[in-house]
Amino acid sequence: MQRPHALFTLALLPAALSIPVYAQQAETAIAEIVVTADLRGSEQIDIPASVSIYNQVDLQRQSISHLEQVIAQTPNMNFASGASRGRFLQIRGIGERGQFIEPVNYSVGVLVDGIDFTGISTAITSLDVQQIEILRGPQGTVYGANALAGLVNVRSNPVADEFAAEIAGQFGEYDTANLSGVVNLPLADGLGLRLAAQQNHSDGYRDNAYLNRDDTNELDETNLRATLHWQASRALSFNWTTFYADVDNGYDGFSLDNTWETYSDQPGRDTQETVATSLTAQYELDNGGKLIGSFSTADSDIEYSYDEDWVYVGICENTACDFDLWGFDWEYSSFDQYLRDNHNNALDLRFISGPGDTQWVAGFYYRDQTEELERVYTYASDNFISEFDTENLAVYGEIQQALSDQLSVTFGLRWESQEANYSDNTDVVLDSDDDTWGGKLALSYQMNDDHTLYGVLSRGYKFGSFNPNDAIAPEFRQYDPEYLNNYEIGLKSNLAGGRVFAQVALFWQDREDVQISTSKVNCAPAGFPCTFDDYLDNAGKGTTYGLEAQIDAQLNNIVTFYGSLGLMESEYKDYISFNHVDADPENNIGVNLDGHELPQAPSYTFTVGTEVAFTDNLLLDISVIGKDEYFYSNDHEYKTDAQELLNARLVYSADNWEIGLWGRNITDEETTVRGFGTFPNDPRKLYAENELYVQYGEPRVLGISAKYTFN
Repeated sequence: MQRPHALFTLALLPAALSIPVYAQQAETAIAEIVVTADLRGSEQIDIPASVSIYNQVDLQRQSISHLEQVIAQTPNMNFASGASRGRFLQIRGIGERGQFIEPVNYSVGVLVDGIDFTGISTAITSLDVQQIEILRGPQGTVYGANALAGLVNVRSNPVADEFAAEIAGQFGEYDTANLSGVVNLPLADGLGLRLAAQQNHSDGYRDNAYLNRDDTNELDETNLRATLHWQASRALSFNWTTFYADVDNGYDGFSLDNTWETYSDQPGRDTQETVATSLTAQYELDNGGKLIGSFSTADSDIEYSYDEDWVYVGICENTACDFDLWGFDWEYSSFDQYLRDNHNNALDLRFISGPGDTQWVAGFYYRDQTEELERVYTYASDNFISEFDTENLAVYGEIQQALSDQLSVTFGLRWESQEANYSDNTDVVLDSDDDTWGGKLALSYQMNDDHTLYGVLSRGYKFGSFNPNDAIAPEFRQYDPEYLNNYEIGLKSNLAGGRVFAQVALFWQDREDVQISTSKVNCAPAGFPCTFDDYLDNAGKGTTYGLEAQIDAQLNNIVTFYGSLGLMESEYKDYISFNHVDADPENNIGVNLDGHELPQAPSYTFTVGTEVAFTDNLLLDISVIGKDEYFYSNDHEYKTDAQELLNARLVYSADNWEIGLWGRNITDEETTVRGFGTFPNDPRKLYAENELYVQYGEPRVLGISAKYTFN
C-alpha cells in the first residue's frame, strides 16, 4: 500500500509542470548540463537515456558529504550497507548487496575522474565535485561488463585559469566534523594546479554498552586530490589527477535486540587506503575531431571485519542459556576479518569524429585487475588466502547518423573478452576465458529546440565465473554470464523559456541467467557455531519495468522547485531457490520464487523539494526523500518499512562568507540499510532460527556549516 507522502508526491510532480506558466517570470534560465560520461560529452537533453545529474548546488542543498546520500535521492536507485557506508549499489533493482568472497562481478560501475572505483566507493565524497552523473540502464557500449545496470560518474572541478580558494566546515551532532579546503593555482601560461583536501569525522550513531563506548561505529575519512592541467599547445592538452583516500571507519552495526545499543566485545573495522592516479591526453584535429588517451591506476588496501556473534562472552549470565542450567557453555565467540589488496590498471584510447551529419567514435579498452584476499577467521585452522586476476580487452564504436533535420539514429557496439584466473591455498586453481558483446540502438526525434523524444534498445552483460568454496555443491561451483535487454522511451523538455527542465522515461528490462548472491548456512550438530558460505547462482530470468521522472524549475526569482519519481515493478522468473528459509535442500525441495520481487527494489522512490530566497542573502531549502518497502534478500521474506525523510538547510551569505543551519532526517525516522534473516545468533533465545537482524540508517543529525571564499 502506498503511504500518504508517496501519494502526495505522485500528484505533485505532474502538477508542478504547470506551475511555471503562472509563476512570476525568472530572470535566469537553468544552465545547460553536459554529460561527460557520454562518449562525446553531450548536453543532457540530447542523451537518449535516463540520466540524473547532481551539480554543486544540488549537493549543497542537503549538506551532502558522501556518495551514499546522493544515491538515496535518485529515482529507482538504492544501496545496501552491511558496512560503515552504503557502497553496494543497485539501479532498477539490479546490483550486489555485499562481498565476502572473491570473485564478484559488479552490476553498477563507478568512475571518479576516469578512475575505476567499482566496488570500492567507500572513499567517494563530495570533495570539490563538479557534478555526479547517474546513467540508468545498461551502458554496454561505453563501459561494458561493469555497467550492466548503469553507471555512476563523478567529475571533480577542472583547473581554472584564475586563482581561487575556499575553506568550508560542517559541524553537527555525534561529534560530526567535516573540514575541507580547495585552492586553484595558475602556475604559468596554460599550466595550472588544483588542490583539494577533506577530513570527515563522526562518532557514529551507536552506543556499545559492553565496552562503554559511543564511537565503535565511527567515521574517520581523509581525502586528498591534486589535478594538474597543461595546455601544451593549441591542440594538445594533458590532465593529471592523483587521489589519496584514508578511510578508517569502525563497524559495529548489528545488535541482537535490534536497537541502537550493541554488545560486541570485538568491534570490527571498515577501512580503505587508496592511492589512484589518471593521465589523460587530448589532441584536437583541425576538422573538430579528437584523439583521447587515458591511463589510470588504483591500488587499495581494504579491511572488512566484524564481531560475528555480536555479543560478549558472559551475556548469558542469569538467563535461559546460563551454564548452570545446561551443564555446558552455550555461547560461542567469533571474529571474522577480510583483508584485501585491490590493484586496477586501465587504458582507454578513443577517436572522436568532428561535427557533421555523420558522427562516430571508435575506441580500444584494456584493463587488468588483481584482488588478493586473506581471511582470518576464528573457526578456521589456517588463514584463507586467494588471488583472483582478470584481464579485459574490448573494442567499441558508436555512429550517429542524421536522417533529417529532426531525426537521428545512433548505433553502438562493444565486443569484450575476459580471461580470469583464480588460485588459493587450499590448492584450488580455476580459470575461464570468455567473450561477449553489448551495445545500443537509439532513435532521437528533436521536436524543436526544447523537446527531444527518444527510444532506445540497449544490451548489457556480466561475465560468468566460479564459486571456489569446496563447501558448495558441485552443481553450484560455476555460474553463467548474465545478459540484460533494456527497452526505453523518453521525453526531455526545456519549458517556460528554459526555466524548467523536465524528463520522463518508461523502461522494460529482460534479464537472462540472472546472477544471484546467496548464502548457505552450515551449523554444527549442537546448532552453533554456524558458518556462512556465500556464492553466486543463476536464476532463469527476471524482469523490471517502470517509470522515471525528474523536474527542476526556476519558478520565479524567489522559488525553485525540484523533484523526482521512480516507479518500478520487478520479479524473478523460472527460479527455484534451495537456500530460502523455507527450502529443504537435503530432500531436494526448493522454494519457487517465480513472480517474487527482487531484493533492494522498492516499488517507488521520490524526492520533492523547494528552495526559497527570502532575500538576496537568505535561502531556505526543504526536501522530502522517500522510498517504499522492499525485501532485504531473496533467501527470506523480511522487508524494510517504507520511509520518508525530511531534510532542511537555512543559509545566510554575505560578501565572501556563507553560514548555514542544516538537518537531515529531521523527524528522526527509523530506517534500515541491511537485514539478515536466515541464521540463528542469539544465545538468550537458544539460537532460535530465522530471526530478523537489521542495521539502522542515519538518525536525525542537526548541524551548522560555514564557508569562506578567497578572491
